[in-house]
Amino acid sequence: MQIVFADLQDSIVALSGTNSPATIRRSSGVLGQVTQTLNIPFTVSVAPRPGGPGVIAELPDASAFVRDGPCCWDDQPWCAAIAAHARRTLVICGVTSEIVVLHTALDALAAGYDVIVPVDASGGLSERTENAALRQIEKAGGTVTSVAGLVTGMVRDFTTPTGRNVITALHHLAG
Repeated sequence: MQIVFADLQDSIVALSGTNSPATIRRSSGVLGQVTQTLNIPFTVSVAPRPGGPGVIAELPDASAFVRDGPCCWDDQPWCAAIAAHARRTLVICGVTSEIVVLHTALDALAAGYDVIVPVDASGGLSERTENAALRQIEKAGGTVTSVAGLVTGMVRDFTTPTGRNVITALHHLAG
């Protein structure tokens, strides 16, 4: 498994009409903490913005891949980074669900990857349009879930040191 943080930039997260920016930040931050606790590879893909990427502070530190279009798969260096990890499951989150999440998920599915979209770490333009995008992803074979559902499927024992770190991270979802 690897995590794809897409367009989680201050100026773009603020545009979400479905999840509040605070929810997206918290949920993405929890995913970021879990990547570090479980040594899960991740990438950060961003849209070009005046003044630089402006990635939200809740994400783990990483160099961002700046792409020209609405889909991460259109960026060859990003594709090479994904392929280098040789992990066939991508967890894709970002803003907006109808653009970067949708197109990246559909292209990943077409390329033979399994795709999971945690809805609380993503945001859409409107409920109607986001729901349409999520239905498209599911119809193509992707899974739509939550950060809590995803993470508790990976770590089932919260009494171990790793499990305690994960459950502590999950408590941040409550705000």
